[in-house]
Amino acid sequence: MERDPMIVAGFGFRKDASVGSLTDAFERACVDVMPECIAAPDDKAITEVFRLFSEEIGVPVRSIPADVLEQQSTVTQSLKSIVERNIGSVAEAAALAAAGPGAQLMTARHISADKLATCALAVKEKT
Repeated sequence: MERDPMIVAGFGFRKDASVGSLTDAFERACVDVMPECIAAPDDKAITEVFRLFSEEIGVPVRSIPADVLEQQSTVTQSLKSIVERNIGSVAEAAALAAAGPGAQLMTARHISADKLATCALAVKEKT
């Protein structure tokens, strides 16, 4: 029996991002795909805007510790992310970390039109 792969949407966003910012980045990344969960760094996953966004799309949240983010290898190398989080792309790292060992990026980060949020997708085959 073949199983569908697990897909996770990872996010990075600035403190002034809105639900609209997150939605825009999400829609740019998730063309014809609905992830099983969305993920963000610990401090961002608990924000009201991320909770509201999660409720709006009906997908659960995974919170990723900083040390786990830093272990991920990302395609994108954002100077701001490197300086602030010690990782090339927060969205890519969050997606990979939440999907687990063996996950691969489906998409590099997509940036919202207002430049306040990013979203990337990771996929992992279910066992």
